[in-house]
Amino acid sequence: MTDASPWQVDQLDLEAYLSRVGATAAPPSRPALDALHEAHVRAFTFDNIDVLLDAHPGVALDAVQAKFVGRGRGGYCYEHAVLLAAALERLGYDVERRLGRVGGQARTHCVVLVTLDGERVLADPGFGMSVLRPIPLVDGAEDDYGGWRYQLREVPLGAGRGWTLQRWRDDHWELMHTHDELPVQPLDLTVGHHYTSTYPPIHFRNMLMVTRHLDGRHVAVTHETVTVRRPGEPTQHRALRDGELSDLLDELAVPLTTDEREALLDRVSRLPASR
Repeated sequence: MTDASPWQVDQLDLEAYLSRVGATAAPPSRPALDALHEAHVRAFTFDNIDVLLDAHPGVALDAVQAKFVGRGRGGYCYEHAVLLAAALERLGYDVERRLGRVGGQARTHCVVLVTLDGERVLADPGFGMSVLRPIPLVDGAEDDYGGWRYQLREVPLGAGRGWTLQRWRDDHWELMHTHDELPVQPLDLTVGHHYTSTYPPIHFRNMLMVTRHLDGRHVAVTHETVTVRRPGEPTQHRALRDGELSDLLDELAVPLTTDEREALLDRVSRLPASR
């Protein structure tokens, strides 16, 4: 395969990726896309561990592939989006990468837009509480899958337009992020990653985040709290107990080396308390 794109998707070992997430190669279709998106989200954690350890290998495809496919590790949005987008392109999908904002932050969230049979859908594999399957990019589109409910809305954004992704929480829609339609190049992700992994006040450097979709629940762990969400049930939120983090890393199947685990536990012990 000759790669004419700057994303170097020919570097992806597609067979190894599909094996890691437990999926099979199939021609582009909506059911196949949904299945692969969910397999990816369930296979990898969303986490900032390497940022905290000052050991992040970067967000280029070769580095992400070695970390995710080779080791079964997870990471944050740039990594998830780079990897899933490459796999989708290799499988024949029409793919775009886009950037967005979470709250008042810079354009540091990365999503993947897929055009299939004339329909555009939003894939978002690398958010703290990621959608399990893509959502049609249509104003007012809603998706309720397994009890997890989301909505997309079109919004004016400067001279153009943007799209907000919201989730249903506690009887109201809660904004997750807003992405725009500007073109994205690999360097944009490199620059964004440099900011999110090195800027001293950024939350990725001042708190632990490890999340995963498990059967029937979503678990989020910080250096201070444990949050468990189940569809249709009240959110369970409590303080992290002393000495509990190591067991939670096992529960969430985070494949760390002994040195990495020890370094992480030490780093977490020195993180600032929430204000």
